Amino acid sequence: MKLKLLPKFVLSLGVLGVALTVTISLFSYLSSKEYLEEMYAQRVISGSKSVAAMLDITDVRRILSPGGENSEEYRRVEAMLNTLKKDGDITYLSLVIPDEDSVTFYIDTCVQELGDDPANKLAYGTNVLYTEAAHDEIDLQKYYDVWDLYAENKGTDKPLVTDNSYGYNYTAVSPILDEKGEAVAEIQYILDMQKVRDHLNSFLYTMLGISCSIICIALLLYMMLVKWMVLNPVEKLSRFTTEIIQSGDFKKQEIVISTKDEIEDLGNSFNVMLKKLETYIENLTAVTAEKERIGTELNVATHIQSSMLPCIFPAFPDRNELDIYATMTPAKEVGGDFYDFFMVDKRHIAIVMADVSGKGVPAALFMVIGKTLIKDHTKPGRDLGEVFTEVNNILCESNDNGMFITAFEGVLDLVTGEFRYVNAGHEKPFIYRKGKGYEAYKIRPGFVLAGMENIRYKEQMIQLDIGDKVFQYTDGVTEAMNKDNQLYGMDRLHHILNQQCQTCGPEKTLELVKADIDAFAGDNNQSDDITMLCLEYTKKMEGVTCERNNSRCYDRKYEYSDSVCG
Repeated sequence: MKLKLLPKFVLSLGVLGVALTVTISLFSYLSSKEYLEEMYAQRVISGSKSVAAMLDITDVRRILSPGGENSEEYRRVEAMLNTLKKDGDITYLSLVIPDEDSVTFYIDTCVQELGDDPANKLAYGTNVLYTEAAHDEIDLQKYYDVWDLYAENKGTDKPLVTDNSYGYNYTAVSPILDEKGEAVAEIQYILDMQKVRDHLNSFLYTMLGISCSIICIALLLYMMLVKWMVLNPVEKLSRFTTEIIQSGDFKKQEIVISTKDEIEDLGNSFNVMLKKLETYIENLTAVTAEKERIGTELNVATHIQSSMLPCIFPAFPDRNELDIYATMTPAKEVGGDFYDFFMVDKRHIAIVMADVSGKGVPAALFMVIGKTLIKDHTKPGRDLGEVFTEVNNILCESNDNGMFITAFEGVLDLVTGEFRYVNAGHEKPFIYRKGKGYEAYKIRPGFVLAGMENIRYKEQMIQLDIGDKVFQYTDGVTEAMNKDNQLYGMDRLHHILNQQCQTCGPEKTLELVKADIDAFAGDNNQSDDITMLCLEYTKKMEGVTCERNNSRCYDRKYEYSDSVCG
């Protein structure tokens, strides 16, 4: 469910108000609590010391001696303690002597004006066990602590706090020392802190109420100000945009906001945006139409390019001497890679693998030129080095864009197994030897086509046997990249060819290699064209005995010219 700005402001400011109210109230409460507790703690300690100092040791000895409750000293000291209790609003003030497990009361003050009940006054000499007086184990330990201090002729330097069913009290004790500094009795001084606690609680509730009222009024006034200065202009802008969206009409629409701040700037920016949006939509319509036209033309170009490459398999269904398969997967709509294969004559098949620098339409057009020139200049019996030399010079004549082609061409003699080839800076082919596996064949790389005029290319030769295969490819295979920017590489290609493709035909071989590339690359976008070709020499061509005699070839029945036998 969507919330408008006003409820959001109310909610956020309400949370802020509650946080401020609680923070201010707690701070005031804790500050007052700390101050009052410290003040009463000092009062209890100083009060007990003052009372103890006021008593004469001779009077105390007489009170503690047998019959002391009937002495003049007892009556005088009791009257003084009652007066101090009354004037100081002391809850309990007593003259006592503590022991290891009990405390004996000799004077227990009682002031009826303060609400003291004479029936609760402890008689002279009353002995109270700690275990009977203590409310719990914590209270019991405090009695023992008082005894330990008394045994060392000391009093408390901070009040003992008790908070139980007997009340919330501060207790201090101060010893009465003789001439030798030894304690003969002590003053027990107790203040009831419940009134202080009630005062602090009342103060906290009052602060909460006052803070809440002040903050609520301030937030209400603030929200009214925000609604007038911010929310109303924003709502106006929101209604304006909604009307434009519903009508779909951007023309001559304008909003006027006069707030003299950023919201007014936003409205003006929105008006400028509408004008630019109108122009942009007009341009976008034209660009979209142009893009659709270019897309249509690229689709046609893709179809034309794919139709220019041999794509019908099996390629030579009436020939059992060979098996061949090739694929190209362009990185864009049209690619710069190309492959080709064709029969030069009845006993020779040519394969071509090439990669044009760059991608897209320019590379595809240059590919068409290169492919056509290589095929047109490949003739029966012609040296492949001469073919590339002539093609290179023709490509250099009109290469204003500085493009170039890496290319490999090979011609297999289906009678002898002789595989003649020429290389112009292209990848090393993998040669499969029956029973031995695939190996990258080390060949002279040569210079690229269209790179420089008058480069001489040299034909080389490999002898193939029945069952041998040639696997050729472009750098889009070995340079395929995964999401970690790692290259597929020659080692992985060598591994997949030898682990899964040794007994496979050309089509299955290319299928397995492509699947391994896809698995390696994962979701990473293809950055270069991936082109592969595999040729298998399956059977020697029968019915021909090739014998060279004055540069002419014969079979057993018919005479062939050089252009046929090569």
